[in-house]
Amino acid sequence: MSPVFDCSDQSQLLPGMRQARQAIARGELIVLPTDTVYGVGADAFSPAAVQRLLDAKGRGRNQPPPVLVGSVAAMTALVSDVPAEVNALVEAFWPGGLTIVLPAQPALRWDLGETRGTVAVRMPDDAIARELLVETGPLAVSSANLTTHPAAVAVGEAIDMLGDSIAVYLDGGPSVGGVSSTIVDATALASGAETGEDGRIVRVLREGAVSRARLREVLGDLLEADPVESDDA
Repeated sequence: MSPVFDCSDQSQLLPGMRQARQAIARGELIVLPTDTVYGVGADAFSPAAVQRLLDAKGRGRNQPPPVLVGSVAAMTALVSDVPAEVNALVEAFWPGGLTIVLPAQPALRWDLGETRGTVAVRMPDDAIARELLVETGPLAVSSANLTTHPAAVAVGEAIDMLGDSIAVYLDGGPSVGGVSSTIVDATALASGAETGEDGRIVRVLREGAVSRARLREVLGDLLEADPVESDDA
C-alpha cells in the first residue's frame, strides 16, 4: 500500500512533502490536493513520468495533461507569448480554477503528448499544491481518477481508483471546490497566431469552476459567443 500523509497533521506534512518531492524526482506519480479536485502529478519534463500518468488513468497521448505552476513567472517560462488579455485573466482568476491553453515555448525539451505545440497551464489556489510546485517546478497534473470515472474530491476516492500506481498520496481533506477547472483556449491571442475567420477569439474548451459570465467580464467580445440553447425536449 502506498503511503498516505494527512497534511492537516504537522507531524505528517513535512515527511509527506519530502516523500512527494523524492517520488517526483524518481519519475513516479503522486496524488495531491488542489482547489478544484484531487490531481495526479508527474514531472512535466520527464516523458517517462508523463506516460506513466497517462497509463495510470487509462488515457492516450491524444489527451495530454495540463501543467500546474507555483507562480506566474513559472508560467511565462513555459509559453512563447503572454498576451495582455491573458495577463488580465491571470490577474482575475489566478490562483484559481482557470486553465489557459497557450503556445508552448518551442525551446522546451518535454513530451506531454499530442499537444500540437500548446500547453494548458494553471496555478492552483491551494497552499500545499503551490508549496510543492515551487519546490519541484512545473508538474503535469490531471484529475485523480480513471478515465470515464468522476474526478476524486477526497483522497480515499483517488486511492480506490489508482491504488499502487501512485507512489505517495497527500491528503488535504475534502476538495473545497469539487469542480474541475474551466479550460480556455487563448492561442488565437498569441503573437503570430493564425486566427482564421473568427479572429482573436478565446474559446471555452471545458466549463467548470469559472463561469462564462465571469470570463466575459474580463474578455468582453474576445470570448466566443455563448452557446445557443436548444428548445428540443
